[in-house]
Amino acid sequence: MFGENKVRFGLKNVHYAVATEGAGGKLTYGTPERYPGAVSLSLEPRGETSEFYADDRVYYATTVNNGYEGTYEAAELPLKFRVDVIGDQLDETTGVLTETANSKPKTIALMFEFDGDVKATRHVLYNVTVSRPGTSGETKTESTEPTTQELSFIAAPTVDGVVKRATTGTTTPEVYDAWYTKVFEPTVVPTP
Repeated sequence: MFGENKVRFGLKNVHYAVATEGAGGKLTYGTPERYPGAVSLSLEPRGETSEFYADDRVYYATTVNNGYEGTYEAAELPLKFRVDVIGDQLDETTGVLTETANSKPKTIALMFEFDGDVKATRHVLYNVTVSRPGTSGETKTESTEPTTQELSFIAAPTVDGVVKRATTGTTTPEVYDAWYTKVFEPTVVPTP
């Protein structure tokens, strides 16, 4: 009916856009940048379910959507991402990258897509804060296995309560085709 996918597979086209917080906590976004080498991305819901018992049963249940906790694994952490988002400092004279205790990671929008049997579904998380990555490596043996970098992040609701948006089988070509040129923000926001 809507041209929906029956299955999901593959991760690609990961992008990020640095956010700036304005008056009242409203976020505005810079131009999306590609984050190449996507290996995996996982999102775990954040929020509690509360149950109220009366009349010897669950009388009322509610859930709170506090966004997601996630991890993104990629082939390598781009230098531009380290500087623009993590807050590391690059000395352009020597080419040395410095991580300091005073670095303040920036909030970003994180955009990505999963392939499907009909069409790739594109997603955007609007209020993402990443943790600095760890570092590890292994010696080479008779076969060489690349190591990857993994980022942990929290995707929280925006001040407007928006956590994530995704394309569907009915998304207009104008919106779908422009997904990675600008962070999607509808002109009319539905109210719950």
